[in-house]
Amino acid sequence: MAAETQKRDIVIVGGGIIGATTAYYLSQHASFDRERDSITLLEATEIAGGASGKAGGLLALWAYPSCIVPLSFRLHKELADQHGGAERWGYRAVHCGQIDMYGVLKKAGEDGVSGRSEQSKSLQKRDAKALSLLRAAGVPPDLDWIAADAVQSYEAMGSPGETAQVHPYQFTTSMAALAEQSGARIVYGTATHIEKDSSAVTGVRYTPKHGGAEKTLHAHTVLITAGPWTQSIWPAAPISAMRAHSVTIKPTRPVSAYALFTSIELPRLPASKRGETVTPEIYARPNQEVYACGEGDQLVRLPASSDLVQVDDSRCQDIIDHVSTVSEELRDGEVTARQACYLPNVSRGQGPLIGETGVKGLLMGAGHTCWGIQNAPGTAKCLSELVWEGKVGSADLKSLDPRRVM
Repeated sequence: MAAETQKRDIVIVGGGIIGATTAYYLSQHASFDRERDSITLLEATEIAGGASGKAGGLLALWAYPSCIVPLSFRLHKELADQHGGAERWGYRAVHCGQIDMYGVLKKAGEDGVSGRSEQSKSLQKRDAKALSLLRAAGVPPDLDWIAADAVQSYEAMGSPGETAQVHPYQFTTSMAALAEQSGARIVYGTATHIEKDSSAVTGVRYTPKHGGAEKTLHAHTVLITAGPWTQSIWPAAPISAMRAHSVTIKPTRPVSAYALFTSIELPRLPASKRGETVTPEIYARPNQEVYACGEGDQLVRLPASSDLVQVDDSRCQDIIDHVSTVSEELRDGEVTARQACYLPNVSRGQGPLIGETGVKGLLMGAGHTCWGIQNAPGTAKCLSELVWEGKVGSADLKSLDPRRVM
């Protein structure tokens, strides 16, 4: 890379969690001179407008890929300690478990559901009988917002020492704001073309968000962090998209800090011998909010931008109905959001793709699947080292080199 005394113009395409956190680490590097250099974060709609604002926010040392997870998990803790993350973006350690359950609860006033109908009444799970049922199934004592009679089995997946969480929207917007404070700037517009000469990138053309003629941002370095929209700006990237729906619920009382991977056997219908089994993920957040998501789908193609994502209300309602069968606190709580986003997947080889592309000055950080929140700081730290130092020193990312698949 160029010597530290040479002016550097850096453009990051995509204002999700990878792009915003990359802007932060680039602006924190000792080589960055805000009087000499420029860091521009180019975002089509809004910061954290896609999955970065609508994901669950689970952090785990047992996530993947293993080459970057430990670094990123540690950096999340360091960022929270440095910038008040507990208050600013809901960082905290949590328990995590796999729980298999029966869907035993009905909605208020519902009747006629076959299956374990005798269990459709209020379960009073904090009485002695209910607590003994939870203990018998191996459920931790403070996980008392799951219906006792619903539990088949519980298996711990992570302790607070190896599992944590953030609120993705709050984290991403905070990273962008901190980057701005350190000298980065945010420009709103849709990237249309990466400009390059015979040897290297020279800039990014974009259409301003609020209209007007196409413009160009001059750049010595361009980083593509556009998530599922990566192919729209660099077609050679093997990045596909999967839609994911989620809801947030304000429970009827504060609930303990657990992230749950569930398997729920729903009450059977009269014509069937077994009920459907569903697998929503349920994450309790510190601001008396519970996040729940269901399975992904590819029924609707990726739209042109995050503000055009279609929300299928029936899929959101399914998630609400499913979690309502195992928790009175969720069943009787207030639904505060029904939403959808697209997750980026690498369609050839292992992902994510982090590093150089084969075009001088063009770097990529994309294809993080469901672990984009977890792996954002590690990705950003490594990309900042690659930009300013010419090599990655914090992790061995050879297996994630974009040049393997492009």
